[in-house]
Amino acid sequence: MIRRFFSSTRDIPQVAEVPRHIAVIMDGNGRWAKKRLLPRVAGHAQGVERVRDTVEACIARGVEYLTLFAFSSENWRRPPDEVAKLMELFVLALEREVDKLHRNRICLRVVGDLGHFDERLRQLIREGEARTADNARLTLTVAANYGGRWDILNAANSWLQEHPDERLISEEALAPYLSMGYAPEPDLFIRTGGEQRISNFMLWQLAYTELYFTDTLWPDFDAKELDRAIDWYQQRERRFGRTSEQLRA
Repeated sequence: MIRRFFSSTRDIPQVAEVPRHIAVIMDGNGRWAKKRLLPRVAGHAQGVERVRDTVEACIARGVEYLTLFAFSSENWRRPPDEVAKLMELFVLALEREVDKLHRNRICLRVVGDLGHFDERLRQLIREGEARTADNARLTLTVAANYGGRWDILNAANSWLQEHPDERLISEEALAPYLSMGYAPEPDLFIRTGGEQRISNFMLWQLAYTELYFTDTLWPDFDAKELDRAIDWYQQRERRFGRTSEQLRA
């Protein structure tokens, strides 16, 4: 069953002190490894460890949804050996972590064009999602072979297949077909590693998200860094098209 949430361009969402949904581009793994004269895969492996810590920190702070950009549709352009190592790490993470996620009542979702992955990886994704489907403590979404443009086009095509006689589509009609139609729009977006762009990530959903950029490399992003991002978020004035005077009133 698809849950329907407010759209920030159509409605005014409720704003809480703690972001309900945090989305993260986990950037800087390779540079972290290079600084230590290690192969890039060592940085990615350390990044997986940081995911576990971030999940725990989000639960402790009352975050309900955490979405992590693990592998973009453009990342296939990387050297083949690095891509192969990333796929191996993804398999290992699923094999090792799903039981822990389930014990901690965390729901796992994986979004993206998964048809490009091998059958073993797709099977682990299906099994992990099925096992944790009823958990509600935190929804952890991993975006893999995901792109924001792909997401919108895929949603539009899916809608057209189900409504072949319709000529126009509304925002309300399209939104449930997006890959993250089950989640509210992110309140806070975090990108580590110093880059200041969203890199084709959640183009639809980030319309009114607060964007936080940090030079901290992902393997160094700990609970204190998360608190800095949340503190920054709490200083933001979320107007959603209104004026400051309207908010004060």
